[in-house]
Amino acid sequence: MPAKQPPFYPAQRRILAAFGERLRLARLRRKLTTDITCQRAGISRMTLFRAEAGSPAIALGTLLRVLSVLGLEGDLDLIARDDKVGRLLQDQALPVRRRRGARAKTSEQKEHAP
Repeated sequence: MPAKQPPFYPAQRRILAAFGERLRLARLRRKLTTDITCQRAGISRMTLFRAEAGSPAIALGTLLRVLSVLGLEGDLDLIARDDKVGRLLQDQALPVRRRRGARAKTSEQKEHAP
């Protein structure tokens, strides 16, 4: 692991903060306390606090455990399921099948042609 993490762009920080806020709201809607959530997820209160604050240092496995406690782990399966841009790029890079038929003449064939 590098000694210093690369910086996050402001847009990425906003996405993480919004995700953390949605986690917090989901926990509150279910009337789960931080202690119960931490106990069920097997994490510390500080880790839950960081996850709900949108810290980029929280591991994906930890987020998955919190989502499982909230009953939202299925939402993780929806990420990048329908990758429209990736599919377009993939389709553009596919080789075009050439038809069989007359081949283009090479320069040697052109020199010997009548």
